Amino acid sequence: MKIYEITDPEFAAYGRILEGVDLTGMVEALKKTPCPEDGTIYVPGDPELEKLPEASEIQSKLYGELPVQIGYCNGHNHKLNALEYHRSSELNLGADEFYLILGKQTDIASDGTFDTSTCKVFRAPAGVPIEVFATTLHYAPCNKKKEGFRVLVVLPKGTNTELSGTHSGGEDGHLTAVNKWLLGHPEGGLPEGSPMGLVGENLTVE
Repeated sequence: MKIYEITDPEFAAYGRILEGVDLTGMVEALKKTPCPEDGTIYVPGDPELEKLPEASEIQSKLYGELPVQIGYCNGHNHKLNALEYHRSSELNLGADEFYLILGKQTDIASDGTFDTSTCKVFRAPAGVPIEVFATTLHYAPCNKKKEGFRVLVVLPKGTNTELSGTHSGGEDGHLTAVNKWLLGHPEGGLPEGSPMGLVGENLTVE
């Protein structure tokens, strides 16, 4: 697949580079978080990250004082496997370079399927914070370097936590966690019963 840079004009439809905030301390702390050699780990909120001075600046300037959780997604991954979206933007910041396979929510068909051939891949260099728009389909980052990736994930507080109710039918049936709608790929290795929806190739970043 063609790989775009987040500085390319194509990225404007999916997100933007965030300016006006210095998150150097957050990057240094992120480097100390665990990075599994096989697979990925996702922590919605990490107390060590959330107590840093930059945390209040993120909440104030980038989320308009909305309560947020600051966690991370670390590890090794090369496959798309699924796509998800939220009703809110997501902040990502890498301690290492990482790659995002992105799609558009507006390209989800009326039957709830999404053709993976419409996705684009973007490289984000280390230390550059980005906003991934709420209408952007995304999932776990990918890596090309053997060291893997460590990526900060900031979302409204409670996102990706356990649901309290039952959800089924239509879009509601794709809600797999709080503020998380999922479209899985049949070859994505997701837990049994996960909602599907992706058609086409399970894309790979190598």
